[in-house]
Amino acid sequence: MNRKLSIFTNGFIRENPLLVLNIGLCSSLGVTTSIFNGLGMGLGMTFVLLMSEIVISLFRKKIPSSIRLPIFIIIIAAFTTIVQLVLQAYVDSLYTALGVFLPLIVVNCIIMGRVEAFASKNTVGDAILDALGMGIGYTMVLVIISLVREVLGGGTLMAGTAANVELVPEAFRISIFNSAPGGFLVFGFLAALVQGIKQAKARKAGKKVVVEDPDCASCESADGCKTNNSESCPVMEKTVEKAVEAAKEAAAAKAEPTATPKEAE
Repeated sequence: MNRKLSIFTNGFIRENPLLVLNIGLCSSLGVTTSIFNGLGMGLGMTFVLLMSEIVISLFRKKIPSSIRLPIFIIIIAAFTTIVQLVLQAYVDSLYTALGVFLPLIVVNCIIMGRVEAFASKNTVGDAILDALGMGIGYTMVLVIISLVREVLGGGTLMAGTAANVELVPEAFRISIFNSAPGGFLVFGFLAALVQGIKQAKARKAGKKVVVEDPDCASCESADGCKTNNSESCPVMEKTVEKAVEAAKEAAAAKAEPTATPKEAE
């Protein structure tokens, strides 16, 4: 049960595709000028991710590894086309607002990364939980960025819908939030906030915040590769021990006198 919950909540904060993994940023920042656009993009992405992970997980043992990437792209493209046609038929304003970013879902790194790293190696049930968790985490970030940019930059709430409300007078609006630099600014503050929360939790737990050592990638300790005083990586310890033993053997070999030809006779 704990494993299932961990898979589902993994995309909320711990491995959030935007704030932590930093993938799929281009389309995300391009459409987050209003909550309506951000929510629509998030739901569309979640649908494509969910259906793609289900199909790929179902047939993961039947897909040849040599052509898996083209097959993945075809599956993702099929569900992306479904989203495009549905929005064009029933929510044309959203379809127009998302523009080129909608068909670019096909090559979005978030979807390709999850189907390759997770869906192709796990059961359908786990794939569903992973897709929903990643989709919800992605959509939450889009809505938060959209909320800040729409209110501060456009002065409205839910622009493009019948529920549109004007909150900030035009004289007090900050136009930079309507442009790309404003999107990166809001994203940067959110990413810094997430990192601050993670570090605060680590300090509260009595552990030093350390960066994972790339030389210790094979460390199998539960908390990852730690190099602080309280807990060290077993792999690194073994490496140090081997180095010490090798140094002792080399020193002993140098200290041992070599026999002269006369002594050998």
